[in-house]
Amino acid sequence: MVLLWFKPSFLTNLRPLLFILAIASCTLFSCKSKKNLSPKTRFEKPSNRIANKYAEVMEVSKRKIENGNLYSFINDWEGTRYQFGGLSKKGVDCSGLVYLIYRDVYGREIPRMTSQQVQVIKRKYESQLREGDLVFFDYDGKKFSHVGLYLQNGYYVHASTRKGVIIEKLRNPYTYKYFYRGGTVK
Repeated sequence: MVLLWFKPSFLTNLRPLLFILAIASCTLFSCKSKKNLSPKTRFEKPSNRIANKYAEVMEVSKRKIENGNLYSFINDWEGTRYQFGGLSKKGVDCSGLVYLIYRDVYGREIPRMTSQQVQVIKRKYESQLREGDLVFFDYDGKKFSHVGLYLQNGYYVHASTRKGVIIEKLRNPYTYKYFYRGGTVK
């Protein structure tokens, strides 16, 4: 065992240098935000095929389809049948779809159930909704019995009990009368 013996004056002179090194290492090696470092929040550009498809579906310019991760996810899941409690390509329910989008596209964990998802949003007026916001509906007299993810230009994606995973216009006369609330996940 080797013991190093330093004179007290040497340690006194070394303190400012150690302090500067500690500050520099904290500055260099600390992360500013998990958001900036997460690969899930860095949106890849969509392929031309995907951009063209969803631009046409939502009646927007192709350059407005920016989040390739989101639209690729939707493309992969589109048509998946509705299954209460489902979380797979064999079947998925509305809250499960939203849960999976947030986990796989945005890299964020949100509650699994619609009744809990509505509690983690900051409410917005319909005109303020942006891509990634949640939209809630009251069917069969039940509050917040259905959820979807707002896309753009008045369209949202959801798991329909009849048609499975689809993109639909929010102001669809049949469903709009049940629209209750929308908002951003906090």
